[in-house]
Amino acid sequence: MNDLALTNEKIEQVEAKMLQLPQADCPVEHRFAPGLYIRQVTLPAGILAIGHEQLTEHFNVMLCGKVLMINKDGTREIIKAPQSFTGQPGRKVGFILETTVWLNIYATDETDIDKLEAQYLRKSETFLLNEAEHKSAETVANEINRLDYKAMLQETGFTEPEARAMAENKVDQIDMPIVHKPYRIAESAIEGKGYFLTAPAKAGDVLAPARIDGKRTPAGRYCNHSMTPNARFDNHADGNIYLIALRDIHGAQGGGIGEEVTVDYRQSIKLVRAESCPE
Repeated sequence: MNDLALTNEKIEQVEAKMLQLPQADCPVEHRFAPGLYIRQVTLPAGILAIGHEQLTEHFNVMLCGKVLMINKDGTREIIKAPQSFTGQPGRKVGFILETTVWLNIYATDETDIDKLEAQYLRKSETFLLNEAEHKSAETVANEINRLDYKAMLQETGFTEPEARAMAENKVDQIDMPIVHKPYRIAESAIEGKGYFLTAPAKAGDVLAPARIDGKRTPAGRYCNHSMTPNARFDNHADGNIYLIALRDIHGAQGGGIGEEVTVDYRQSIKLVRAESCPE
């Protein structure tokens, strides 16, 4: 056997070590066109990148950048943008020599990101275990926010069933017409589903419209409550409500889904009530 061969076992051993280190921002954007799912990732120069296992052949487009790829047989090759090719199943490992923007393109009509990842990607046991450990720790740490949510309901006069019914009401929900920052809806360590940024944002950035003509977008529907929120809702001169970052928010890092965006529901309720009953 070639001692330099890059087996999945070797990759996972390296992955386990790397997951214990600080992770680089690798923004992920999910785009859709008729019959196509386009997964765009930006990889900063100077990092070693290990991809999740690809399960199918699919089209790749390298828009910019340069990568030293480590092949399965242990050989190395430098690939440089722009170029496109059909990628094969398996895991990819490369050292990013120049900041790279890479597109994976799949032929499908599916638009649910969780289903797409299950269909086209396999995450290693090492990665899933690390993800579960972090999620468990986050769930425990967020107990204070769940308790504060209950206190907020008492202060504002809502019962939990009333609040849940309002949140789940589909009559006032609309699709996101404009995405200011790439996002995805995913399972939250606070409660139910949450709104996650897949690309980083700076304090003061407009993340997304939350209410348009009184209708809630995903940003208005899925932001969970926190005592120490990283965002807030704000009235705009156009009459709509926007989600604004209160501090820097990180996006997807190390194969993760990004940071969950949270707001203080007390501030949100005051804003909506003021909008409904202007002086």
